[in-house]
Amino acid sequence: MTRWAVVLAGGIGSRFWPLSTPERPKQLLPLVSDEPLLVATLARLEPIIPQEHTLILTNAALADTIARAVPRIPRKNILAEPRPAGTAAALAWAATEIERRSGAQSTMISVHADWAIGDDNGFRDALLAAERIAIAERALVTVGVVPTRPDPGLGYIEPGRETENGAREVRRFVEKPTRERAEWMAHEGYLWNSGIFAWVVGDFLSEVRSLTPEVAPALAAHSARASDIDAFFAAVTPVSVDVGVLERTTRIRVIPGDFGWDDIGTWSSLRRAKPEDSSGNVAAGRVHAVDSRGNVVHAEDTAVVLYGVTDLVVVSSNGLTLVTTTERATDLKKLVDSLPSELRQPS
Repeated sequence: MTRWAVVLAGGIGSRFWPLSTPERPKQLLPLVSDEPLLVATLARLEPIIPQEHTLILTNAALADTIARAVPRIPRKNILAEPRPAGTAAALAWAATEIERRSGAQSTMISVHADWAIGDDNGFRDALLAAERIAIAERALVTVGVVPTRPDPGLGYIEPGRETENGAREVRRFVEKPTRERAEWMAHEGYLWNSGIFAWVVGDFLSEVRSLTPEVAPALAAHSARASDIDAFFAAVTPVSVDVGVLERTTRIRVIPGDFGWDDIGTWSSLRRAKPEDSSGNVAAGRVHAVDSRGNVVHAEDTAVVLYGVTDLVVVSSNGLTLVTTTERATDLKKLVDSLPSELRQPS
């Protein structure tokens, strides 16, 4: 079997405004380390999956930008979605492309470009374990992350009966519970729904054809040739892979993963992903903090001085400075939508 990686790298990441823009999206920002998130993701995968066997799924507007950022990825491996159509369609298209190039028995490991991972070796071990179970059980396997906190912003998986290969069946998926419910689920052994998947491409496509009417007719009508991608995405009904496939199949399995995973979704999430100073501040650039605690600061083109403040997010980029609280940083999409165009995309 030939192993492939699929990296989902669409979207802008408006919750990282003003640093993220349509020309410089979140996955191309050095938010956790000195490397852009996408570059770090590819480097993390490379010990087990060469870049010539890595597909990047992005939107058409970003394809050229991403190609310039990751020149070692063959240009034909950057698949540009002409319109947003959900992860079920995107992953089905990637699976057909892998099938066309390497056959239906090839394996496909799917990850996102914008995660922080604390233990790269543990992450790769989990991916390979998921792949082994996918092959042995002809199953669709997800890696459920062991929760480190009761996070209501994430989805959860309830593991079921153990299988002969040490995986667990999935009883149900739970989408973004209340904080109280999330705390109970973490205590009861639920896992975070990370979006890490492994399967044999023929098995996945078989389930899509059987279970996903939002995608199956387009899959039947349009084979994986570059000339068909516009027609394929025009014909599908948007649906996530979780709803369109995983919640409908009996072949889903989950294994636990504990490797310092974090979904880098907001500025405040960087407090978990990056080293803090002695006062709990996380900073990038020229930052000087006195009597200040729990702040997140990104100073790209100027110096930022903090004095006597707590739990702020301060971002200076492109001649614009954002100041908010770590709590309200989750609302930035609402803020950006309300801004005049000259502020929404600072020059």
